[in-house]
Amino acid sequence: MTTPITTTTRIADATIEADPDVPIIRITRDFAATPAQLMRAHTDPDLFARWVGPDGMDTRILEWDVRDGGSWRYVAARDGEEYGFRGCFHQVTDDRIVQTFTFEGMPDDVSLETLSFEDLGDGWTRLHAQSLVDSFEGRDAWLASGMEEGVDQGYAKLDALLAGGAVS
Repeated sequence: MTTPITTTTRIADATIEADPDVPIIRITRDFAATPAQLMRAHTDPDLFARWVGPDGMDTRILEWDVRDGGSWRYVAARDGEEYGFRGCFHQVTDDRIVQTFTFEGMPDDVSLETLSFEDLGDGWTRLHAQSLVDSFEGRDAWLASGMEEGVDQGYAKLDALLAGGAVS
């Protein structure tokens, strides 16, 4: 008996990699969604607030102007503590977002983020995200901050929204 060969391997959990030569964090993950659905989930403020970040966070969008040159700001709260984030959209296309990202608790650490959505066919899309920071120390601080938990839990919430039909 032969085992069927799968031509496309699905990345069910996010892979988070630190580049050894450049202070970049790369995240890759597959979703049962179209590129348009993932783009909407990343650009619609109501949807974004429902899935971003770790479980138990309440996210309020304070500013959201999705266009080249637009800006954004949101606050995530849990257990009486608030965490602000802000940035600017530099490029928004049908399958790519380039933006800055700043945690307001560390205002000097601005990253340049690029997100792209690769159509894998059969209703699957691979998210490619990279965050370029200004130093290896800054990158390593991000990785040590609990970022992985927020990414994994946030994407699990996004999976549920997609499966439930909330993202058309």
